[in-house]
Amino acid sequence: MQKTSSPTISHTDGEKITLSPYAQALIQKVASIAKRSIAPDASLISVSQTVSFFAIMYEKVRNAVEFREEHLVRRAAIERILKRRLMLNPDGQGAGENLIRELLWARYLPNTSITETDVIHIQSTIDKYLYLKKQVVEGRDTPSKILYTQFIRDLLTSEIEEELAHENAQKKAAFLYFIYQVLKEKVSIRNVSDEQKDIFFYIACESGFAKNDLAFIRYHLFKLSRKTVGKCEKHELETLVTTFPELVTGIERVIKNPFHVKLVKFVRKQVPPFSILFTIINRYPRLIYAILGKKDELWKKVDIICREKYKETGAKLKRAAVRSIIYIFLTKMIFVLLLEYPLTRYVYHETDIWPLAVNTFFPPILMALFISFVTVPSEKNTKNIFARILDILNRDPSFETTKTLVTNKTRTKRPLLLFGFTIFYLCTFGVTFALIYLLLDYLRFNLISKAIFMFFLTVITFFAFRIVQTTKEYTLEEKENILAPLADFFFMPILSVGKFVSSGIAKINIFILIFDFLIEAPFKMIFEIVEEWINFVKARKEDII
Repeated sequence: MQKTSSPTISHTDGEKITLSPYAQALIQKVASIAKRSIAPDASLISVSQTVSFFAIMYEKVRNAVEFREEHLVRRAAIERILKRRLMLNPDGQGAGENLIRELLWARYLPNTSITETDVIHIQSTIDKYLYLKKQVVEGRDTPSKILYTQFIRDLLTSEIEEELAHENAQKKAAFLYFIYQVLKEKVSIRNVSDEQKDIFFYIACESGFAKNDLAFIRYHLFKLSRKTVGKCEKHELETLVTTFPELVTGIERVIKNPFHVKLVKFVRKQVPPFSILFTIINRYPRLIYAILGKKDELWKKVDIICREKYKETGAKLKRAAVRSIIYIFLTKMIFVLLLEYPLTRYVYHETDIWPLAVNTFFPPILMALFISFVTVPSEKNTKNIFARILDILNRDPSFETTKTLVTNKTRTKRPLLLFGFTIFYLCTFGVTFALIYLLLDYLRFNLISKAIFMFFLTVITFFAFRIVQTTKEYTLEEKENILAPLADFFFMPILSVGKFVSSGIAKINIFILIFDFLIEAPFKMIFEIVEEWINFVKARKEDII
């Protein structure tokens, strides 16, 4: 990528930046995070390289079946492993070591990075959660059992994940707290107390900035109210058992607050400059005061990192597109195409190759077309990010005193006009799908092929839209294309249907059931047997030597 020239900042060159208390606290917090160290005489857990190769291959295929953010994959793997292990071994005996070995196999953790002491600690954490679950769910009705079991599972897997990545978890928590502190006074919610507003906004930062899933959000809210289960003593666990239902009810209530969607949208618009700032802090820890203290030095780093991130965005876009195509192919395309041929033969007593070929090759071609229209942010975007970072860092007490009012209802001064717009919007559904139907009719598609084409069109459009949105992580301001309203007229109905179809089918993803219950259990059992055999042969070899 061609290097962009620095903007003219004339009178700001060399000027000093007076850091705000929040900025100083963030730098000190990050600097105080100690790296994990392993004692020289510690007993390390290691696994076979041979087994690891096949485990890595399996996990790549398994993760393609379930689409999620990259930083959430390991926690999901921990949940999947423990769920399977505890189903076969409800008492959890040895679950800690088995979990670690499976994570090492798949390289979710580097080999020989975990000690025997770590395994003992993880086993203790698992035992405490199993005790809590047994005491909490006993004598409850079925809905309560399901809720409390999943809630406890979320807490357990999130605690283990953050223990295994302690340094990274502390940094992310520091960054999350910083963006929360800087922006919380920018938001006002009518008829809601400041205390409630702050917790609602914190949850929005979890979703909008950290991109955490429900499990992590539950765990972090739990940590805000009390110490984690893994650190509890026996008498503290007994006290927790009595207060747990009330605690869960309170956490679920604040997570489902009616302002969440709008607060998350607000946070996402603020994220780009914070992401660049946090990258600078991570990359230059020893020079951070020198960089953040002078505007010209800060600009140099912002310019370099922005260009790097823009380049990475392209690579990330391609990876996400490939993963989405694999996901759709495995979870939906195979299932649908297996039905199309026999159904067409049964209903129409013949099969036209043309619609079958279109429905096979159309999804990846459509995804490629969507990706090709994505452009890299301009130099103007970099300048805007730099200016915003200056505002964030500065100790200026007049910085952003204007608040954004958030409501759970859309205000309208003309209800009759709103009603007309709603009717018009509904009509776009009919116009859009009618045009598609007529086009397919012209191409001699039968009813079954039309339904499958519509399915692919809506789902792929939705996935492409979601992927493109994730690549705008470093775009502060976006200029709308003059043709955008016309494109929205046709694509909004398709996106809406795609979201509905994807969310509905995701809940009954048959391939997840196949992988988790019919493939993974015997597959991992074979891994264990092979590793035991390799260790046995190695031990005999050492005896001979």
